[in-house]
Amino acid sequence: MSFSTPNNKRETHPYKADCTKCFGLCCVALPFAESADFAFTKLAGTPCHNLQENFLCAIHEELREKGFRGCTVYECFGAGQKVSQITYNGIDWRNNPLSAAEMFQVLPIMQQLHEMLYYLAEALALKDTTPIHSQLQEAFNETERHTLLEPQVLLAFDIPAHRDIVNSLLLEASRLVRSTASLSLPKQQKRAKTPAIKSDMISAKLKGANLCGANLRGVFLIAADLRGADMRKTDMIGADLRDANLHGADFSDSLFLTQAQVNSANGDGQTKLPPALTIPHHWLKR
Repeated sequence: MSFSTPNNKRETHPYKADCTKCFGLCCVALPFAESADFAFTKLAGTPCHNLQENFLCAIHEELREKGFRGCTVYECFGAGQKVSQITYNGIDWRNNPLSAAEMFQVLPIMQQLHEMLYYLAEALALKDTTPIHSQLQEAFNETERHTLLEPQVLLAFDIPAHRDIVNSLLLEASRLVRSTASLSLPKQQKRAKTPAIKSDMISAKLKGANLCGANLRGVFLIAADLRGADMRKTDMIGADLRDANLHGADFSDSLFLTQAQVNSANGDGQTKLPPALTIPHHWLKR
């Protein structure tokens, strides 16, 4: 399994989940409560009823229909297979029960490291971030090095401190990219006023809005109307898109958008996504 630094093609992203190489860790390690997102309650460390002997989900293709929408918006960024195949050398928690509790504790730490790698990889692939490529590469290498630590060392690692270092670089990468946003806009769109950005934009009416180059980090866009909005070069880290209407919106060159965010929203075949992301099945069933 290769987890190398990406080349200059933005669509090359090794930090994606590969359930066929994972021990179903998210289906065991993580808890969930009966709600609109989950059909029943499950405790941490307890296998989901739908987890099969081969560690694959029995209802993977019907998760939303069966009441497990929450599963469709979880993203491990490839941490599951890293923990399964590299950290624990392919020995699963069923065959080595003594390692199970530790393995389940390691998963969320590895998930955070891989999430950082996902964003760093994207930043490295962008031409606009050339001025800080050396710093980004150093952070990428250091983060990757930590994913290879022994479990006990990994559990003691100061994730918040490392995230602060990475986040400062991602903020600068975002600034560099967004500062060039106006250069690609047609004259009529340059004159269009960008809506005021607030942390709470739940149910906001943003149909056709010019959000090109906006900073939407951590913004609540739950059930927002973003139909036909221009989202190019918009920083999307942590933005909550649950049930947002993305029909016809242009995210083709947006920053730091993840598949989980896309899966949580509603869109259609006219919604433009970055090359590394795919249109969710439920968009096409509408």
